[in-house]
Amino acid sequence: MQIGFLGTGGIAAPMVEALAGKGHKILVSERSADISARLAAQFDEVSVASNEQVVSGSEVVIACLMADVAPKVLSDLPFREGQKLISVMVDVSVETLRRLVAPATDISVTIPMPFIAKGGCPLPVYPDTGSVQALFGAENIILPVKSEAALNAHFAALALSSVILAEMLTTADWLAGVTGDEAKAEAYVAALIAGYFKGMRFDGSGEVKTLLDALSTEGGLNATLRDRMQGAREELTEGLDAFRPRLGLPEV
Repeated sequence: MQIGFLGTGGIAAPMVEALAGKGHKILVSERSADISARLAAQFDEVSVASNEQVVSGSEVVIACLMADVAPKVLSDLPFREGQKLISVMVDVSVETLRRLVAPATDISVTIPMPFIAKGGCPLPVYPDTGSVQALFGAENIILPVKSEAALNAHFAALALSSVILAEMLTTADWLAGVTGDEAKAEAYVAALIAGYFKGMRFDGSGEVKTLLDALSTEGGLNATLRDRMQGAREELTEGLDAFRPRLGLPEV
């Protein structure tokens, strides 16, 4: 398949890496020239092109632009009927995309994370036209959703990633303060959390709750610390709710 990327930054690069070696021809835009050049040097099937060449030479266009520049960039490009667009842009609605890339109508929005290059990335999709499944479904978890609001809620949920990483670093710093070994403290905390998720099916069958229940022995260290941090969980919910106006989500 001929695939083009508009915008070549921190999300586009691992998406290119995920697609490389699978028989595709890939065009990447000149934006972020250092990343584009690196990808072209790394993969024989990747070439750098202008935005116009990316669109005219691709069956599937993946838009990885910032929301403030997307309207100007997209509206000037030669999209055509039958062309497919996958957007990974926050704050750019499906309705806006339909207007900007007409007469193309096959539009999907998804939310990749940098580890998509390694597989196992959850990809909520709306509308589900099959494009995301076709390109990334073999190695990643495709999660079609029923509405744009449902998709946008995933943008809020992904912010949990930095919260968890920050808590892990706080714990590793505390541990290192006792052991005197920063490297081993970080390795322990990272491996500890990663270990709980090895072998998980990620099928929505309640595995996370099962893990939590197993760590809920009354008076145990896990339950004691979690109870101590009840206020932090309430603040997390408040923080997620604060995204509702920006993401167009219904108010509670």
